[in-house]
Amino acid sequence: MIDRVIWIILDSVGMGELPDADRFNDIGSNTIGNIAKQYGLDVPNMRKLGLANIEGMVNLEKVSEPEGVYGRVAELSNGKDTTIGHWEMVGIHSPKAFPTYPNGFPKEVTDKFEEYVGKKILGNKPASGTAILEELGKEHIETGRPIVYTSADSVFQIAAHEDIVPIEKLYDMCQAARDILVEEHAVARVIARPFKGELGSFYRTANRRDFSLNPPEEMLLDVIKEQGLDVIGVGKIEDIFSGKGITEAIHTKDNMDGVDQTIKYMQQNNKGLIFTNLVEFDSAWGHRNNVEGYAKGLEAFDSRLPEIISNMKDTDVLMINADHGCDPTMPGTDHSREYVPFLAYGKSLKSNTDLKTRKTFADIGQTIGEILGVKKLNIGESFLENIKK
Repeated sequence: MIDRVIWIILDSVGMGELPDADRFNDIGSNTIGNIAKQYGLDVPNMRKLGLANIEGMVNLEKVSEPEGVYGRVAELSNGKDTTIGHWEMVGIHSPKAFPTYPNGFPKEVTDKFEEYVGKKILGNKPASGTAILEELGKEHIETGRPIVYTSADSVFQIAAHEDIVPIEKLYDMCQAARDILVEEHAVARVIARPFKGELGSFYRTANRRDFSLNPPEEMLLDVIKEQGLDVIGVGKIEDIFSGKGITEAIHTKDNMDGVDQTIKYMQQNNKGLIFTNLVEFDSAWGHRNNVEGYAKGLEAFDSRLPEIISNMKDTDVLMINADHGCDPTMPGTDHSREYVPFLAYGKSLKSNTDLKTRKTFADIGQTIGEILGVKKLNIGESFLENIKK
């Protein structure tokens, strides 16, 4: 019997371009493979579960008898961002991409936002989150004008110094922007990007908050909650789903805090789903083209895996996968359209089980739904019968 799933998302840890990567300018992207080639990657515990044995994996040494379930998963939806990836995992297909703004946001959006804030905005263009602070941070401190910027993703980001704009005021601005950005301008996320420090040493704080679109239909988290089970969000999970289907949540300051909080919840008597997002792979290293940092981050997570497994009950299943790629070795700083790796482990699961390539992230959600005995999702095929003892 399985009564709890621990589902950990390694945010942006892709494993090679999808067949349609050319549509997204992502030919050559392979987050894990390119990091392993350029820097090296010592991840023995994930390899032990089968990471290197996944179909299409390169530059990692296979093991002869993997102890887990392993495979790679393709994205069906039209995108390569956090929201679309997580939504697909829980059964929402997004054939239409969210709007993006390579030339900044139109006047009809910025006028309404400036009217609410009472100040003109700075920026209004695609930019690196750290570079735009160096460019506009001093002027922001002198004027109090918020910095608004976007990226290749569907995001409206607001940066403000915590000593100039209190956190709650920044969150209020973000909620106002979320209310403005609807219909044709319904971006996937409005993101609060608070920072501190001085010119030349600005740094973003852990008080980031995402204001996401509401999921458009019933999905896995809703039906688990309706069944009276726990749905515990660790990290930015609560933000990604706008709180829908969540019974309890905690935000985290970094990956290791995310692992700590996950283990704390594992040690409690909950039943259902513990759903964790470890965002530093994406935010701190992928978008910063920091190959060494990304590699060390993967190794740090890998070093915690035995601790996670040792805290599992016999009735637990652990699942690990990503939501898109963000190859730090590529010239740009944006997400990449990639397959994602999938690993699973538990006393009730078979060992050395190769799932090959799955067609949609929703296969994972459909499998979790079947494990927990909830109604089927709109998309995805469960692979439970292939992996259960």
